[in-house]
Amino acid sequence: MNRFAIIDSLHRYVGKIRTIRNEIRTERLLNSLSPDIRADIGWPDLYTGLRRRED
Repeated sequence: MNRFAIIDSLHRYVGKIRTIRNEIRTERLLNSLSPDIRADIGWPDLYTGLRRRED
């Protein structure tokens, strides 16, 4: 494994961690909204539908 492959792997790992943290932060923000606003935007129904399709 050359040096560039290691750096590329590290970049992908950091990118995945960043994506997971952003998803958690977004979910926390949406959960902090009032129930009326969450219902208007389809949360959590839309989110759980997206999660089921990914699996």
